[in-house]
Amino acid sequence: MSAHAEALHGSDHHGPPAANQSSRIAPTILGMFLFIGTEAMLFGSFFAAYFFVRVVNPDAPDSWPPSPYEFPQFVAGINTAILVTSSFTMHWALQSVKRNNRRGLQAGLVLTILMGIAFLLTQFIEYAHIGFNTGDGAFASVFFGLTGLHGAHVLVGLLLLTFATIRAFRGHYSPEHHHGVELPGIYWHFVDVMWIVVYVTVYLI
Repeated sequence: MSAHAEALHGSDHHGPPAANQSSRIAPTILGMFLFIGTEAMLFGSFFAAYFFVRVVNPDAPDSWPPSPYEFPQFVAGINTAILVTSSFTMHWALQSVKRNNRRGLQAGLVLTILMGIAFLLTQFIEYAHIGFNTGDGAFASVFFGLTGLHGAHVLVGLLLLTFATIRAFRGHYSPEHHHGVELPGIYWHFVDVMWIVVYVTVYLI
């Protein structure tokens, strides 16, 4: 048998060769970071619209939002505490799977989902009692647009975490293979950071 034939028979590799990886970051993680970059630009466009409305508002900065309306800072502060806490439980879940602690992984994911649901429910209650709607002026449109955009991202994050939780209870993750937890975790931390920016920009400044 020729050397070429021996090489063919002796090789167990099937399919195309492995892709060249020039970065120390795994391609899946890098892809998530690139996706988050595009999402950050999306939020940036909404923030630009928000600040434009504030600048052209004749009563700003002395009266914002325009009288007699006001933003519920206290309720939003509670929601901020809920979402920030959920980042810690998400981190706990990821560290647990790296240490092969399945119960910690499952508990961390479930707690993160529960706090994400609590955040959305609190936001819905806030919308129901805020005292204005999208038809009450440009300030209301950008408020609901910006906070609603973030709420949509929280909902997407909850769906990702739900899939991760189902797989966690089926025993799909290990210390060596846990991208199914790490990727939703990165997205969830991004959602949390964006809410802090929204809270400070809209409710406090």
